[in-house]
Amino acid sequence: MTTTTTATTDAPLQDPHANDAAPYGGGDPYADYRGGDFAFAELVDLADRRLGAGVIAANDEFFAERENLLIRERAVFDPEHFGHKGKIMDGWETRRRRGTDGAHPFPAPDDHDWAIVRLGAPGVIRGIIVDTAHFRGNYPQRVSIQAAAVEGSPSPEQLLAADVKWEEIVPVTPVRGHAANGFEITSGCRYTHIRLCQHPDGGVARLRVHGEVVPDPEWLDLLGTVDLVSVLNGGVYEDASDKFYSSPTQIILPGTSRKMDDGWENRRRRVRDTNDWVRFRLVAQGAIRAVEIDTAYLKGNSAGWIALSGRNGETGEWFEIIPRTKLQPDTLHRFKLPAQAVATHVRLDAFPDGGVARMRLHGALTEQGAAELRARYEDVAGQ
Repeated sequence: MTTTTTATTDAPLQDPHANDAAPYGGGDPYADYRGGDFAFAELVDLADRRLGAGVIAANDEFFAERENLLIRERAVFDPEHFGHKGKIMDGWETRRRRGTDGAHPFPAPDDHDWAIVRLGAPGVIRGIIVDTAHFRGNYPQRVSIQAAAVEGSPSPEQLLAADVKWEEIVPVTPVRGHAANGFEITSGCRYTHIRLCQHPDGGVARLRVHGEVVPDPEWLDLLGTVDLVSVLNGGVYEDASDKFYSSPTQIILPGTSRKMDDGWENRRRRVRDTNDWVRFRLVAQGAIRAVEIDTAYLKGNSAGWIALSGRNGETGEWFEIIPRTKLQPDTLHRFKLPAQAVATHVRLDAFPDGGVARMRLHGALTEQGAAELRARYEDVAGQ
């Protein structure tokens, strides 16, 4: 197994404070935040709470709860917010580790804190972001990350058992305070859980685990009719004409939209005789029987009309699934297809622009699609 990690540091490791951020000096707390441009961040976040992810255990969360790691919004900072245990931070923060006695006040070299995250959708991890926003002098000096593949709904005790195989996908690596620390992962394996370790202690604001969903083919087969484009089942957003306000990936998230920005909304189109569009790849070749288009919470900015096209294969010709059809704002639209549409990709066109909250493509994998998914699953689950 090959693993590549990339995390930027500002100075040699011999200075233990080289990666500290300056103390907060007032004003916008993000003014000196050190971000990063990570190509893998375009992929779905396998640790998204909307997919069912959760931080199921941690050895310590004295100052700030572990659940904060998976909050979708970026971390906030209130310099006046203190509680009975000290400064309240928007992230996961552990207490300061100590040594064994006064003669040995520092923790042992191997001492660390950890938190276990259940991925909302098992898959191949391509990149991880450990965000230490607002942790300026209290971030971990180093982090490491392990991953495991344990099917079902294991308890924390089961995951911590001696017979569970945890693979190190990010070795012990220095990180920066008040920064986005990105790690590219090239292991190519399918995982269900990860364990984030802080060496020796400290705080992390947010955790993002970007990758490709690989569903269990047996489960999809048992369900029969499934949503062939859902993120949970392995559907993927590939490209779009516009993603000004929000990611088109949100169209294929599970559940219903909860507010206006919980979907795909583009900017106002000003060029006549053009329109916005978004393209998706299905989990595998499938036969689509029915379609749902939902404009929930999009009232004055929903798409005026939509059309849906399909393509079978990377080089197949596009064909019509749903002709240009008027949409109502804040409404669930259901379309029963006159005949099954066999496709591997779909393109949703919005005329001339506007938002769509959710799209569902109900159907079943074809024999070819099921075989391809099974082969992929066995390839990434067997490494």
